[in-house]
Amino acid sequence: MGSTESPEKVSFLSRNLKLAAHFYQAKPGSPDRSNAAVIICHPWTSIKEQSPANYTRVLTQAGFICLAYDAAYQGESEGEPRNLEDPYQRVEDIKSAVTYLVGRKDVNSDKIGVLGICASGGYAPFATQTDLRIKACATAAAVDVGTMARRGFDKDSSNMSILQGQLENAAKDRNSDVGGPKVDIVHLLPEKIEDAGDLPESFKDLANYYRTPRAHHPRATNTCLPRSWDIMANFDAFAHNYMISPRPLLMITGTKAATKWYSEDGVAKAKEPKELIVIEGLTHADLYDHVDEAGAKLVEFFGHNLA
Repeated sequence: MGSTESPEKVSFLSRNLKLAAHFYQAKPGSPDRSNAAVIICHPWTSIKEQSPANYTRVLTQAGFICLAYDAAYQGESEGEPRNLEDPYQRVEDIKSAVTYLVGRKDVNSDKIGVLGICASGGYAPFATQTDLRIKACATAAAVDVGTMARRGFDKDSSNMSILQGQLENAAKDRNSDVGGPKVDIVHLLPEKIEDAGDLPESFKDLANYYRTPRAHHPRATNTCLPRSWDIMANFDAFAHNYMISPRPLLMITGTKAATKWYSEDGVAKAKEPKELIVIEGLTHADLYDHVDEAGAKLVEFFGHNLA
């Protein structure tokens, strides 16, 4: 039987791209969840070995099967051009992960839930809106990348002038495919934590996670292809959250998370049953690895709704 220390390395297709995944069995001696499974989806510019692995530890100990994977174009998964962030592909990846689990005899296909972290906290509800095979949807530190492209990371920011430059770079990036000049890939964080001093607090929070031993990983470069912006810019993750009902939605954030307003917005646009949990003292990136309190809530949520 697999464990969080040694998951089974598996793969599945998403629009004919082979995605690399880790399949985690429930821990021996854990509660019997009748083969219920939770798909755990990673943040923007991240990989399955980072925050998803932290949540699998809690959920497998509580008896849930877990599946974590690298999004198409990222990590160990297939897809060219590399480091593309395509919200619609990301949503398709989630639906393809559901299909993979439905095809496994050791998973109860009537008991599949999804947990989206950061940007996947937008993709997971979007997928759940129309994929009725997903019986329960939860998020941690959710972000809607479309709103982020238009407004920015923080609630009171305005990003439209910056977005105009990003869209110009996206156009140049696409033109490079037919002989135009190459455009540099976008580095969302400095390479070294020492260079993060002048960043806004919300980005220092991320640098303190990705650029330190907390989570540093050679496959998580925190880079993104410029053409991603013209795909993200008019995406709207939460507009149709009302379609999730009567299936449940849980959104978890922290009192110190610059992104708390995204979770508030996502819950406001949903119908019952829905719940917003705000954990005292946690920042956005804290929810990537300070998972005990959030994990306990997720165990309760999936335990009730995948019963």
